[in-house]
Amino acid sequence: MTLATATTRSTKRPPAPDGDRRLTDHGAWFLVLPALLPILVLSVGPLLYGIALAFTDAQSGRTAPTQWIGLLNFRDLLHDTLFWDSFRIGLLWAVGVTVPQFLLALGLALLLNQNLRLRWLARALAIIPWAMPEVVVGIMWRLVYNPDAGILNETLRDLGLGDGRDWLTSLATALPAVIVVGVWAGMPQTTVVLLAGLQNTPRELHEAAAMDGAGAWRRFRTVTWPALRPVALAITALNLIWNFNSFALVYVLTSGGPGGRTRLPMLFAYEEAFRYGQFGYAAAMGCVMVAVISVVLAVHLVGRLRGGDQR
Repeated sequence: MTLATATTRSTKRPPAPDGDRRLTDHGAWFLVLPALLPILVLSVGPLLYGIALAFTDAQSGRTAPTQWIGLLNFRDLLHDTLFWDSFRIGLLWAVGVTVPQFLLALGLALLLNQNLRLRWLARALAIIPWAMPEVVVGIMWRLVYNPDAGILNETLRDLGLGDGRDWLTSLATALPAVIVVGVWAGMPQTTVVLLAGLQNTPRELHEAAAMDGAGAWRRFRTVTWPALRPVALAITALNLIWNFNSFALVYVLTSGGPGGRTRLPMLFAYEEAFRYGQFGYAAAMGCVMVAVISVVLAVHLVGRLRGGDQR
């Protein structure tokens, strides 16, 4: 027996007894519990309570006890054209914000990844909208869209392009105007994530492709995008979910008007619960939205797993 083999056998640790292993598991749970407890209390608990509430006739100010009504709320919801109109508007809003948000953020991230002068200042300025609360963003853009003294209409008048219009109360422009605000407010977060992905791409690959005569577009298609694609898919899926669940920004800008043209599903559920007191019916709407989000997440995870298997 050689010296190396003897040393390896002598330093090999025996397996831990079952009692020590159980103590280790208990210690791990004890360390995780402070972070897990707020999630259970503030997220999982309300979610389960909301799902249970969807199967009742709970209403505000009702003196009679709440009754279990089964799927009645979901049956009424199936024939509620106003809710499905808001659902369609929510999809238009989510896609209309997410797609240009990603494209503009990708272009900005590529620009900020270059060796520019004062690049640190440009990166700091790029994330300012992300640091602002949604309520502040909504109030600021209401001033921009103001029909009388807003900077947008003033600029149009100075350029001789008309007298301007009331962007947030017009049936034709309300949703596009709100989408512009959503893109502006959410683009910095996407930019930061994509910029981090770009900085993790090895520069040696770009240099090798450039030495082989590849142009900028070819380097992006063959080097940059394959390395950035997992990050891009993840942030796009998250943005789609966040935008579909938007509430504060649209509520401050239009409160769902005019004529329901910007009434997102979350706004519709809020009105049913806190304006009309239909807590059970609003909870049923929430369950439908949770189901849609779960489907989006499942599709995203399946795509990621298949992509991992292919690699």
